[in-house]
Amino acid sequence: MSSRIPAVIIGASGYVGGELLRLIAGHPNFELAAAVSDSVAGKTIGDVFGHLATAFLKDTFVAHSDWLDQVDTDSDLALFSAAPHGASAAVIAAAIDACEQRNINVHVVDSSADFRFARQEDWEAVYKAQHGAPQLLDRFICALPEHADNIDVAHVGHPGCFATASTLATVPLITSRLTETDVFISGVTGSTGSGKSPSAGTHHPVRNSNFYAYKPLAHRHAPEVAALAETASGRKTNVHFVPHSGPFARGIHVTLQAKATKPVTEEQVRKVYEAAYADAPFVQIVSGTPRLKDVVASNQCHISVATDGDTVVVMAAIDNLVKGAAGGAMQWMNRLWGLPQTSGLDAPAPGWT
Repeated sequence: MSSRIPAVIIGASGYVGGELLRLIAGHPNFELAAAVSDSVAGKTIGDVFGHLATAFLKDTFVAHSDWLDQVDTDSDLALFSAAPHGASAAVIAAAIDACEQRNINVHVVDSSADFRFARQEDWEAVYKAQHGAPQLLDRFICALPEHADNIDVAHVGHPGCFATASTLATVPLITSRLTETDVFISGVTGSTGSGKSPSAGTHHPVRNSNFYAYKPLAHRHAPEVAALAETASGRKTNVHFVPHSGPFARGIHVTLQAKATKPVTEEQVRKVYEAAYADAPFVQIVSGTPRLKDVVASNQCHISVATDGDTVVVMAAIDNLVKGAAGGAMQWMNRLWGLPQTSGLDAPAPGWT
């Protein structure tokens, strides 16, 4: 591709927005056209994210009312939304309408939860609110890049961080029929998963040196994982999910357990995962058990398996802000524009974070 594609990030001042900015700074095909945030409009990117100051020397955040002025009529646009759940859909709808009026060829990847269900009633049942743009649902797909080959829509709703790790762990097992379709998942997330705005769950004196479960068997990611797994595997999956808050900033580790339908060996299970992700550049089947430090700050997912012949265990580790959010969104945007899905995402984990 000879020219670079303008990229706009809506909700650019949060953690996911900051990660998208970092990834765009090193991307060979996308260049920042606008970092959109009403709360810090006029401030430089370096003022808000000190670690990005040298990547964006003079770029400033712009208000929602001004970002379209940064994009030429009759051009291309990669539009990322990192707006909050429940608010993103209406913002995206207005953006798509504006782009159509100016003949801008746009692909959208939404990191919020607003396009994670195909049906309005399913989304509203989980989120207990009215959907902001139900007219757009058939123009979006929600899936992981590893589980969707050819797609016939222009826009993507990216699964959440817990859902990314859990679905990568679940789908090959359900597809293989080596186990029953009830999966029991325990997941641990870092504090950045709660977002940039301070809360009781992210307050350092509470989170540091602490560990606790929350919303056991009642978290909204369970029905999201079930829907993703059923779409990818063709089998109805019952997901029993218990999330936990970990005393670290970045990363997610999930442990899945399922009952084998007949005696099974670890080699059989491992071969299932190796075959499922043989062509997936960001999924590695590892020996031993996955470690967060091996994936944090990268777009990698490390998976390992174990069994006693009767119960199968699958463990997966990702960075919640990269593979689970900004990196997964970038991976999808690469695909939507016909780029190698690894573009701008092939840096390894730093290891000693």
